Amino acid sequence: MAKAIHSMIRVLDEARSVDFYSRAFGFKIADRLDFESFTLIYLSNAESSFELELTVNKGRTEPYNLGDGYGHLAVSVADVTAEHARLTAAGLGPRKLVDFRNGDTLVARFFFIADPDGYQIEVLERGGRFL
Repeated sequence: MAKAIHSMIRVLDEARSVDFYSRAFGFKIADRLDFESFTLIYLSNAESSFELELTVNKGRTEPYNLGDGYGHLAVSVADVTAEHARLTAAGLGPRKLVDFRNGDTLVARFFFIADPDGYQIEVLERGGRFL
């Protein structure tokens, strides 16, 4: 059986991205591999063994075009209301909280936040299938 281990995104500014993911989600650098033309930074936290791989292509100055194929990353938190308030106070600009329903049934409580490169991250409250 396959095990999901990481997802990769391309970022323009290593320091800015590492700072965002650290402040927003407590991700720390688990490993950093420096090559001649690019650097790979693996971020993780104590909540999961899954990692986010940041790829920084050296010499790139233009922002990446995310196109219309990218969806989003998702993380879960114990209290989405408190997390929304924390990220707002930190100046990270989360979007509005949403109660997502199917008729009268609450499916999820969540909000989205964008990283410095425009990647969207869904922050879901833990529960149901979103543990």
